[in-house]
Amino acid sequence: MKFTFNLINVGLGNNGGSFSLVRSANVLSNLGHEVIIIDSVKNQHTWTPLLVKHIIIKDVKDIPDADILIGTGFKSYKSTIELPDRCGKKAIWIRGYELWQASEKEIINILSNKKVTKIVNSFGLQNKLKQFNIESYIVRPGNDFENFYPLNIRDDSKIVLGALYHTRHKTKRTDMAIQISNILKSKYKNIELWMFGTNKDSKNPNIDKYIQLPNMEEKNKFYNSVDIWLSTSDLEGLHIVPQEAMLTECVVVTSNAELAGTSDYIINNETGLVADNNLKSFVKQTEKLILDSNLRRTLGVKGKNKIIELGSREENMKKMVELFRKV
Repeated sequence: MKFTFNLINVGLGNNGGSFSLVRSANVLSNLGHEVIIIDSVKNQHTWTPLLVKHIIIKDVKDIPDADILIGTGFKSYKSTIELPDRCGKKAIWIRGYELWQASEKEIINILSNKKVTKIVNSFGLQNKLKQFNIESYIVRPGNDFENFYPLNIRDDSKIVLGALYHTRHKTKRTDMAIQISNILKSKYKNIELWMFGTNKDSKNPNIDKYIQLPNMEEKNKFYNSVDIWLSTSDLEGLHIVPQEAMLTECVVVTSNAELAGTSDYIINNETGLVADNNLKSFVKQTEKLILDSNLRRTLGVKGKNKIIELGSREENMKKMVELFRKV
């Protein structure tokens, strides 16, 4: 099949969403499909090589014919709908509820177009769209199992809490993760908070260790040193970072927020712990894990197995191809 990923007005940068798209495009190509990315600017993603053709579009006639045209972000939805039919059967892969790009009314107005196939990456997004009578199919991006795996290096003399440091979007709730850590540090002496992010320097004295843009090897070692991952974000599609941590048998505490992005893989007391969506409950669930090393180990192993069950990137891209053949 011929796939075109539409990134016009979206672009590729050094972020998790772009990484996932690049890896998905590469895997589809490796599976024998023809994949092209159309864009309005040059590729600025440097984390992983892009192995498919990337075309900067100046005119619609420059867009090649394809079987499937996939919109990839809110700013590409409109052009996906409006491009000629020769560009491919139209689909939108909704990977986040982009309230930072548009109002809910604007998002739903576009997604209500019945001529476009809607794909989501999570139960949370699918259920959200159902509230507006919008049907969708789930296609998860899958994980790269070769990058994250147990190293058995956790230090029993302390408890390391881990979290994402992200100040651009307040919905990541980095401040909540720091608050949780500070509360628990006031009760227990052996608690540390480790974070990573894109910022050059966290400049926060409450963070015991910070790494900027770790490579895959550094990130795997980082996760393997963390005992409990705090997944505080409340506006996600399918949250990728906790999955990576879980592949190293790090146990995750998340919340029951509507778009926490973890309901596909965190089952309370089975594959992790789910807190009510408030600080007090997050602290309580985290403290439960601090006090029970057996629970940490048990949920860590079961959590890893759950992520493996969701499938590799190759397995999920095969599901995407099969979905388009049926639809």
